[in-house]
Amino acid sequence: MKFNLLILILLLSSCTTNYTKIDNRKPYYAKGFAYIYSIKDYENKLIKVKLDNNLLQISHSNLKLGAMVKLINPKTKEQLTIKNTKKINYPDFYKILITKKVADELNIDDQLPLVEVLEIRKNKSFIAEKAKIYQEEKKLPEKAPVASVQIDNISKKKDKTKKIKDKEIFILVGTFYLIESAEFLKQRIAKEIANYDRNKIKIKRKNSKEIEVISGPYKSVNLLKNDYIKLKNIGFEEMDIFIND
Repeated sequence: MKFNLLILILLLSSCTTNYTKIDNRKPYYAKGFAYIYSIKDYENKLIKVKLDNNLLQISHSNLKLGAMVKLINPKTKEQLTIKNTKKINYPDFYKILITKKVADELNIDDQLPLVEVLEIRKNKSFIAEKAKIYQEEKKLPEKAPVASVQIDNISKKKDKTKKIKDKEIFILVGTFYLIESAEFLKQRIAKEIANYDRNKIKIKRKNSKEIEVISGPYKSVNLLKNDYIKLKNIGFEEMDIFIND
């Protein structure tokens, strides 16, 4: 009887721990390219579920149906809060699938559809706080950590901006506090991706505390996409993309 009681206590403890972990999960945040839906994608079976480009519809494959998502145009700061409408598979280079109406609402450039995706959770702040990455950096882990990006003072602006042309695009691979960690990451990319252009990998000091490892510049989305996929194949998941103004 005592043995059975002990098992029951352990099971209840385990359930409580799991529930807490789910409850404390940080809201999803990513910055990158949006996949703008076209009826041709459905006809060519690139997208297997039909959307209506006249409606405000989105699909995020990693968020549950009905989840509230804030989409932000990083250039104009225009934003739209919308429910995750469907669960559809799309190329994982992209951060989210959106209809043309959503793109128009946010004034997103069709040729360079950069967008920020922020999950909105009840009773949580809409400001994404910079993640601390001090932990274990001195040990130079096999897979270097990637920091999340800070979104501060988001405000809605309605002024129209010109289309982005001839801009240099970069991939933010990781942010560190130690130069040794940044150097380790640069060497790892050169070692594990044989056909990667080493001249593209750069170490840049963002400020007195943070050091960034970036890849670029790229003049086209296709070139960027190829390197992004190569980096993802060696373990980097949530890399951000930014334009050098």
